[in-house]
Amino acid sequence: MLWVKTFHILAMTSWMAGIFYLPRIFVHFVEGRAAGQDVTRLQIMARKLYGFMSVMAVFTLGLGLWLWLGYGFSGAWLHAKLLFVVLLIGYHGWCRVYLKRMASGVLSQSGRYFRLFNELPLLIFVPILILVVVKPF
Repeated sequence: MLWVKTFHILAMTSWMAGIFYLPRIFVHFVEGRAAGQDVTRLQIMARKLYGFMSVMAVFTLGLGLWLWLGYGFSGAWLHAKLLFVVLLIGYHGWCRVYLKRMASGVLSQSGRYFRLFNELPLLIFVPILILVVVKPF
Protein backbone atom coordinates (compact mmCIF):
# COMPACT_ATOMS: atom_id res chain seq x y z
CA MET A 1 0.00 0.00 0.00
CA LEU A 2 2.93 2.35 0.53
CA TRP A 3 3.72 2.13 -3.20
CA VAL A 4 0.13 2.97 -4.03
CA LYS A 5 0.26 5.92 -1.64
CA THR A 6 3.56 7.09 -3.18
CA PHE A 7 2.15 7.04 -6.71
CA HIS A 8 -1.08 8.67 -5.48
CA ILE A 9 0.96 11.57 -4.05
CA LEU A 10 3.08 11.79 -7.22
CA ALA A 11 0.01 11.90 -9.47
CA MET A 12 -1.72 14.41 -7.18
CA THR A 13 1.34 16.66 -7.20
CA SER A 14 1.45 16.58 -11.00
CA TRP A 15 -2.29 17.27 -11.24
CA MET A 16 -1.99 20.21 -8.86
CA ALA A 17 0.95 21.63 -10.83
CA GLY A 18 -1.29 21.71 -13.89
CA ILE A 19 -4.23 23.12 -11.92
CA PHE A 20 -2.02 25.98 -10.70
CA TYR A 21 -0.36 26.68 -14.07
CA LEU A 22 -3.27 26.54 -16.53
CA PRO A 23 -4.96 29.73 -15.25
CA ARG A 24 -1.62 31.53 -15.63
CA ILE A 25 -1.72 30.58 -19.31
CA PHE A 26 -5.21 32.09 -19.44
CA VAL A 27 -3.81 35.31 -17.93
CA HIS A 28 -1.07 35.51 -20.56
CA PHE A 29 -3.55 34.66 -23.31
CA VAL A 30 -6.06 37.41 -22.53
CA GLU A 31 -3.40 40.01 -21.81
CA GLY A 32 -1.33 39.03 -24.86
CA ARG A 33 -4.35 39.09 -27.13
CA ALA A 34 -5.33 42.53 -25.77
CA ALA A 35 -1.81 43.74 -26.57
CA GLY A 36 -2.08 42.42 -30.14
CA GLN A 37 0.42 39.59 -29.65
CA ASP A 38 0.27 36.18 -31.30
CA VAL A 39 -1.18 33.87 -28.64
CA THR A 40 -1.48 30.72 -30.74
CA ARG A 41 1.34 28.99 -28.86
CA LEU A 42 -0.48 29.62 -25.57
CA GLN A 43 -3.57 27.85 -26.93
CA ILE A 44 -1.44 24.83 -27.82
CA MET A 45 0.30 24.87 -24.43
CA ALA A 46 -3.02 25.09 -22.59
CA ARG A 47 -4.52 22.20 -24.56
CA LYS A 48 -1.51 19.95 -23.93
CA LEU A 49 -1.31 20.92 -20.26
CA TYR A 50 -5.00 20.18 -19.80
CA GLY A 51 -4.51 16.74 -21.35
CA PHE A 52 -1.59 16.02 -19.02
CA MET A 53 -3.38 17.21 -15.91
CA SER A 54 -6.47 15.20 -16.85
CA VAL A 55 -4.41 12.02 -17.07
CA MET A 56 -2.84 12.85 -13.70
CA ALA A 57 -6.31 13.50 -12.24
CA VAL A 58 -7.47 10.06 -13.39
CA PHE A 59 -4.38 8.43 -11.84
CA THR A 60 -4.89 10.42 -8.63
CA LEU A 61 -8.53 9.40 -8.34
CA GLY A 62 -7.89 5.79 -9.30
CA LEU A 63 -5.06 5.39 -6.81
CA GLY A 64 -7.10 7.20 -4.18
CA LEU A 65 -9.91 4.72 -4.74
CA TRP A 66 -7.41 1.88 -4.37
CA LEU A 67 -6.25 3.37 -1.07
CA TRP A 68 -9.84 3.79 0.06
CA LEU A 69 -10.62 0.15 -0.69
CA GLY A 70 -7.41 -0.92 1.06
CA TYR A 71 -7.70 1.19 4.20
CA GLY A 72 -11.46 1.51 4.44
CA PHE A 73 -13.79 4.46 4.44
CA SER A 74 -13.61 5.65 8.02
CA GLY A 75 -13.20 8.94 9.78
CA ALA A 76 -15.07 12.17 9.30
CA TRP A 77 -11.85 13.73 8.01
CA LEU A 78 -12.07 11.47 4.95
CA HIS A 79 -15.66 12.49 4.25
CA ALA A 80 -14.62 16.14 4.43
CA LYS A 81 -11.58 15.50 2.23
CA LEU A 82 -13.77 13.87 -0.41
CA LEU A 83 -15.99 16.94 -0.45
CA PHE A 84 -12.96 19.09 -1.26
CA VAL A 85 -11.80 16.56 -3.87
CA VAL A 86 -15.20 16.91 -5.56
CA LEU A 87 -14.70 20.71 -5.53
CA LEU A 88 -11.27 20.23 -7.12
CA ILE A 89 -12.78 18.04 -9.83
CA GLY A 90 -15.35 20.77 -10.42
CA TYR A 91 -12.57 23.35 -10.74
CA HIS A 92 -10.84 21.06 -13.23
CA GLY A 93 -14.04 20.97 -15.29
CA TRP A 94 -14.37 24.75 -15.02
CA CYS A 95 -10.87 25.02 -16.51
CA ARG A 96 -12.06 22.89 -19.42
CA VAL A 97 -14.87 25.37 -20.10
CA TYR A 98 -12.32 28.20 -20.26
CA LEU A 99 -10.01 26.08 -22.42
CA LYS A 100 -12.81 25.57 -24.96
CA ARG A 101 -13.56 29.29 -24.94
CA MET A 102 -9.87 29.99 -25.42
CA ALA A 103 -9.74 27.61 -28.40
CA SER A 104 -12.67 29.37 -30.03
CA GLY A 105 -11.24 32.83 -29.27
CA VAL A 106 -14.03 33.97 -26.96
CA LEU A 107 -12.18 34.02 -23.65
CA SER A 108 -13.46 37.40 -22.52
CA GLN A 109 -12.51 37.61 -18.83
CA SER A 110 -9.66 39.88 -17.77
CA GLY A 111 -6.17 38.97 -16.65
CA ARG A 112 -7.14 40.09 -13.16
CA TYR A 113 -10.09 37.70 -13.19
CA PHE A 114 -7.84 34.77 -14.07
CA ARG A 115 -5.30 35.80 -11.43
CA LEU A 116 -8.09 35.53 -8.85
CA PHE A 117 -9.40 32.35 -10.48
CA ASN A 118 -5.90 30.93 -10.03
CA GLU A 119 -6.21 31.30 -6.24
CA LEU A 120 -9.29 29.07 -5.92
CA PRO A 121 -7.49 25.72 -6.10
CA LEU A 122 -5.26 26.78 -3.22
CA LEU A 123 -8.38 27.39 -1.13
CA ILE A 124 -9.43 23.83 -1.98
CA PHE A 125 -6.01 22.18 -1.65
CA VAL A 126 -5.04 23.57 1.78
CA PRO A 127 -8.03 21.99 3.55
CA ILE A 128 -7.32 18.68 1.80
CA LEU A 129 -3.73 18.79 3.03
CA ILE A 130 -4.78 19.68 6.59
CA LEU A 131 -7.42 16.95 6.64
CA VAL A 132 -4.99 14.29 5.40
CA VAL A 133 -2.07 15.21 7.65
CA VAL A 134 -3.78 16.41 10.84
CA LYS A 135 -7.00 14.34 10.62
CA PRO A 136 -8.73 16.81 12.95
CA PHE A 137 -11.89 14.70 13.33
